[in-house]
Amino acid sequence: MGIFLLFGAVTASIAGTTLTLPGTPLDRTWSLNPRAYKELVPFAKVAGPGFLLLGCALALAAFGWFRRRLWGWRLAVVLIATQVTGDLFNLFRGHALEGIVGITVAGGLLFYLCGKRVRGAFAAATR
Repeated sequence: MGIFLLFGAVTASIAGTTLTLPGTPLDRTWSLNPRAYKELVPFAKVAGPGFLLLGCALALAAFGWFRRRLWGWRLAVVLIATQVTGDLFNLFRGHALEGIVGITVAGGLLFYLCGKRVRGAFAAATR
């Protein structure tokens, strides 16, 4: 899970950087999802810093996760729950495939995070 959080931190940071500072070689990463770029670029002044903030939050959650801190677990749960909410929003916006896949993946992660074994590992680490 910590690696997943770090991957998200890097991805969000790249997105934030390219939206905040367009014209860098990193812009090529948007070829993976040109529709998202087209939808986000009009809001670049807000979305760019937002993605950078998300990248920091994900990196912080990963740090807490690797150190088995309860706050790291809680932050990861909040971030993944927010993702589920965003995927529900995508579903209702008409992006059915993205919404269903996102809800399935993020919902599975949330289910895993909230399981007794994982939750217990973080609760035990704080004692």
